[in-house]
Amino acid sequence: MKKGDEKLIEILDQRFLPHKRVVKTLSSSTDCERAIRDMEVRGAPLIGVTAAFGMYFAVLEALESQNFETELQEKSAFLKSSRPTAVNLMWAVDIQNSFIQDHKLDDDLPEKVFTQAKKLMEQDVDVCRRLGEHGLNLIKALSEKKKGAPVNILTHCNAGSLAVVEWGTATSPIYQAHLSGIPVHVWVDETRPRNQGAHLTAWEMSEAQVPHTLIVDNAGGHLMQHGEVDLVLVGCDRVTREGDAANKIGTYLKALSAKDNEVPFYVCLPSSTIDWEVRNGLKEIEIEERGSNEVQYVQGLLRDEVEQVRICPEKTPALNIGFDVTPARLITGFITENGICNASEEGLSHLFPEQAQIVAK
Repeated sequence: MKKGDEKLIEILDQRFLPHKRVVKTLSSSTDCERAIRDMEVRGAPLIGVTAAFGMYFAVLEALESQNFETELQEKSAFLKSSRPTAVNLMWAVDIQNSFIQDHKLDDDLPEKVFTQAKKLMEQDVDVCRRLGEHGLNLIKALSEKKKGAPVNILTHCNAGSLAVVEWGTATSPIYQAHLSGIPVHVWVDETRPRNQGAHLTAWEMSEAQVPHTLIVDNAGGHLMQHGEVDLVLVGCDRVTREGDAANKIGTYLKALSAKDNEVPFYVCLPSSTIDWEVRNGLKEIEIEERGSNEVQYVQGLLRDEVEQVRICPEKTPALNIGFDVTPARLITGFITENGICNASEEGLSHLFPEQAQIVAK
């Protein structure tokens, strides 16, 4: 929230990191939709939090319209359309809509919706802290097995504090291991095409003083073949009830390499990322396709300015698939706020029986 005015939302525009710190103010549902669509904010949990505040603005706007219900429905659909793969987006909008229907006759409805959005944000922080505690046990066991030598962890994309609110998902176990004095080293792959690993994860590791090394995406398999990776930790944007996981494009290839080299591959997620209504990720998850310019250009620091540079012939077309789906059979397990489980419907249902029963009905 913006200091001095809690009803305006401030975000750190992630498009300019690590070279420039740009803070933007969101003051409408359109601002929130744009921030999500243009990846000023990104990462499934943070997308959900931003959408929750977007619904607060949607209420204010709907109250000024001639038809509250119609306007609210349109604003909700507009927010949901901003990024199709991350289920946290739909989750947050649906939670807020349900809350609004329960309180729509209250005079202080906007205030209550804003408070509910803050509650979802604070819940997200606690969930990721708990998730990290469970993941910490895995790193502890590996550290003991290596007799205190650094545990080498490979990441993909950015699932750190920038993608959530505080701890991150895949980075939460890493942060907690580092704070506990367990020696860790992180292989940060660049994660083309937007280089969230190089730009964001590397920045987070530097800020937290966690030992790390940047690598190109295709180096991960080589490092696994040579015993340089002890553990792969990734986040995700959606997990099906049967255990398939959609994450940043390239995750599937990391999972294949990990399976071939017997390296544990864990997906870290809050329960809000589970889509209980979807079973087959390959057939049922909508995969976002973004603009070709993200592939045709790279961004970096040039003479103290953040610039984009074309890396291919001007007339060369490009395909920009945002995510891929890793089948459950390639995933060692899920690390969640309620514990660690197998990547299966049985495993998820054991940790989250209430959600599983609701869908079963």
